[in-house]
Amino acid sequence: MTAAPRMSRAVAVVAVLLLTAGLVQAVPHTAHAAPADDGGVPTGITTVSSGWSIPWGTHWLPDGQSALVTERDTFKVFKVTPDGVRTQVGTVPQAVTTGGEGGLLGAAVDPQWATNHRVYFMHTAAEGNRVVRMTYDGTALTGYTVLLQGIAKNRYHNGGRLAFGPDGLLYASTGDAQNSSLAQDRNSLNGKILRMTTDGAPAPGNPFGTYVYSLGHRNPQGLAFDRNGRLWEAEFGNSSKDELNLIKPGANYGWPTCEGTCGTAGMTNPKTVWNVAEASPSGLAVVGNVVYLAALRGQRLWRIPITGDTENVGPATAYYVGSYGRLRTVTKVPGQDQLWVSTTNADNNGTGGAGSDKIFRVTIGQGPQ
Repeated sequence: MTAAPRMSRAVAVVAVLLLTAGLVQAVPHTAHAAPADDGGVPTGITTVSSGWSIPWGTHWLPDGQSALVTERDTFKVFKVTPDGVRTQVGTVPQAVTTGGEGGLLGAAVDPQWATNHRVYFMHTAAEGNRVVRMTYDGTALTGYTVLLQGIAKNRYHNGGRLAFGPDGLLYASTGDAQNSSLAQDRNSLNGKILRMTTDGAPAPGNPFGTYVYSLGHRNPQGLAFDRNGRLWEAEFGNSSKDELNLIKPGANYGWPTCEGTCGTAGMTNPKTVWNVAEASPSGLAVVGNVVYLAALRGQRLWRIPITGDTENVGPATAYYVGSYGRLRTVTKVPGQDQLWVSTTNADNNGTGGAGSDKIFRVTIGQGPQ
């Protein structure tokens, strides 16, 4: 009867020593077991790479042997291996900053990269934001082809995320460039999700015969597809509500008429909303049947389970609240139940200087039973 308490105290002391030494890291959240079909919960976090300055876009190569990571304000592109070895492979020409949120933003790797070596970037340029294509042979970036330009820019609200869909087409998120009326203008490229071919043409079958796939967005910076090929999007609200949306072709997501949920005819409501202090969402990824959303102002990783194969979601749960600062990008690791999560504590709203940002690996498991 007396041995068990002594053993518990000994285990606790060892755990404290390990945490103090930095050999393990605590998850500052009470973990719960995940339903068997929804893909698990975060069970551990470790540092992959440090010394970054505003890493913004991350996209894995199809072979899973490395990822491309962009730095927003330096316009540099790096190759990063699974164990965190970082090598600069080039810069993106003609990129400029806006003194706010513009610069070198999203990255995407062609699903057929092994044969065509094509990679794609979204960046701010002299006349506005662009989607461009370059060649990456595994060692260096070369060439530069503009696929789409003239997307209005501003200091803030530039969007910037790129993602390939199961259809092999390229999706891009664009902000309203601080001109909210553009989000409802079907003739504008701003405040939209765009869909295009890898040669820069509007995708066949787009709902309005243009680049526009959906409209009514304020500043979307998260795009990811689930196991059913559906597109989920994370979006900054204005002063009230941030959003997680399920994107459908031709749908109108309400901005500036609506922020968060509303009852206006013809507007599509979000699946989840947050107060802006709890979220300010940027990157988004799906592991299993769960959406993970990186929060900047909220300084946390949100977990939102999809309910089976329906369009509904369960309650959102926060992880790592305040532990690592501003979380910018979250990306699934190919072939693994893992995420890479990057910070942008070196940006205008962060408290760190140049080189203060990190990339973390989050392991997804079933949690305690």
